[in-house]
Amino acid sequence: MQNENTRNTILFVVCAAAILILYQMFVLGPAAQKREAAARSQPAAAAASVNGRGAPPITTTTYVARDQALALSPRVRIDNPAVTGSVSLKGGRIDDLYLKDYRQSLSKTAPPVELFRPEGARQAHFAEFGWTGTPDGPSPTTVWTVKSGDVLAPGRPVALTWDNGKGLTFNREIAVDERYLFTVTDTVINRGAAPVQIAPYASVQRQGLPQLSNNPIIHEGGVGSLGDRLRLVKFKAMKEKGQVIEPSTGGWLGVTDKYWLAAVIPGQQEAVRGEFRVSNVGGVDVYEADYVGPARTLAPGTQTTEQMRMFAGAKKVSVLQDYERSLGLPRFDDAVDWGNLWFLTRPMFMGLEYFHSLIGNFGLSILCMTVLLRLVMFPLANKSYESVSKMKKLQPQMEEIKKRHAKDPAKAQQETMDLYRREKINPLAGCLPVLIQIPVFYALYKVLFVTLEMRHAPFFGWIHDLSAPDGTTWLNLFGLIPWNPATTPMIGAFLAGPVQIGVWPILYGFTMWLTTSMSPSPTQDPAQKIIFQLFPIIFTFTLAHMPAGLVIYWTWSNVLSILQQYVIMRRLKVDNPIDDLISKLTGRPRASAG
Repeated sequence: MQNENTRNTILFVVCAAAILILYQMFVLGPAAQKREAAARSQPAAAAASVNGRGAPPITTTTYVARDQALALSPRVRIDNPAVTGSVSLKGGRIDDLYLKDYRQSLSKTAPPVELFRPEGARQAHFAEFGWTGTPDGPSPTTVWTVKSGDVLAPGRPVALTWDNGKGLTFNREIAVDERYLFTVTDTVINRGAAPVQIAPYASVQRQGLPQLSNNPIIHEGGVGSLGDRLRLVKFKAMKEKGQVIEPSTGGWLGVTDKYWLAAVIPGQQEAVRGEFRVSNVGGVDVYEADYVGPARTLAPGTQTTEQMRMFAGAKKVSVLQDYERSLGLPRFDDAVDWGNLWFLTRPMFMGLEYFHSLIGNFGLSILCMTVLLRLVMFPLANKSYESVSKMKKLQPQMEEIKKRHAKDPAKAQQETMDLYRREKINPLAGCLPVLIQIPVFYALYKVLFVTLEMRHAPFFGWIHDLSAPDGTTWLNLFGLIPWNPATTPMIGAFLAGPVQIGVWPILYGFTMWLTTSMSPSPTQDPAQKIIFQLFPIIFTFTLAHMPAGLVIYWTWSNVLSILQQYVIMRRLKVDNPIDDLISKLTGRPRASAG
């Protein structure tokens, strides 16, 4: 039948596309990540230091441990409620920073997340500030002197100074607030006999490609709001393009990971030139986001001052929005990668945040959000399930029509369409619940992956992180057997990878099978029947490696669909697998639905 074939084709295309996308995300993507991580683990030839505005680089031939790199410079300690670390007096950089509120893993003994790392250590990451235009200014090797302050803390700025011996004195005051905002105030005094032309700059640098998630829906690399538009430049694009320049009035720009951001912020009324670029120094790619302010001429006996800011911390949405409002920053909360479908991901996150504020658990928030979405879609879904249930009830008649007109397909199609019209059935209506769930699925998937609030967010029982896969596996009876399959010689990676299926994916697979069983057979072709029957199994294996929060959502959504469809089938007296299952469990014959 033409309409039935169209419906089957739509279902098949949707499911096939979903499988291909999921296979790319969770099989090919992780494999590429492992290959890249292996490549990065090879010893590097050199490390490099690049001044943001072209000062001569400093190269070393070997990397040293982080503690040894810290010891290469005198330091001033940083300590506030959110971060800890130190300022390097060599170069006047902020290059040592840990985030107190976030740990690298769920373990209570796990170290805090490291944001900045000093030069000399592998994967150095830091921010620097200064003046360009004169060769007599401070460089990355300049050792500043502390004028005042022994610890950089809220309300306790640190003052540094350096005199170049040629008439220029450079003063720097660094302040930090209660969270992640650093304010650097640079002053230059010209006591010489000649005028000097200089321009302020601020830069965030990463030496070497960082470990990436390799998930195509996550942006990692350069990010900023420049020239009244959001700029997103992935690490790969930064290297391929070499240099991306954007003039702007105010704005901000930096380098972002999945959850963490380091961004430099000029005065919002200041004309600057923002730039994303990659320089290769000593065989190491240095990824940089910087801006240069307007040049100014400093006459003898005068001074000039520039105030620059830097955000260095966690991309918590409420924190980003607070800074956006207080500093007048354009689209600062877009440092979180909401994606092209932001009109879905933002409301999804806002809904989850609202429910979390009421009940204090993001897993329960997902369940509540699912109920809300189902209520919104209830009228449309109800009509769809009614059509599906009627088609299932009419299947014997449809089969009779096919048999009666086996040699006249056109006549069989005509009678089937007449039957649909008499019973007020839309054969394509069964596709609607599947199609509607796709954008919702994507929005929740995106939110679970890119928002810091979902990181290490627990549910109940064994689910301690909704953004990570269900860690249980049927291979050890979900933890009843004291054996970790991943430790098995030779095949441990396989047992902990493709064949690992936890409790929630199995629950999802069961609910998908039940949903499929409650629908009419989509085709009479034996090969296609087998394919559709295999979908619950295929999706069970696929979702086993997805975030647990997403599996919980889809399982709960299936349960709500099953309940809604069951009520409709009982009202229309349509045979259904739930009554069959109850009959088998109780031993009582089920009543005929005819």
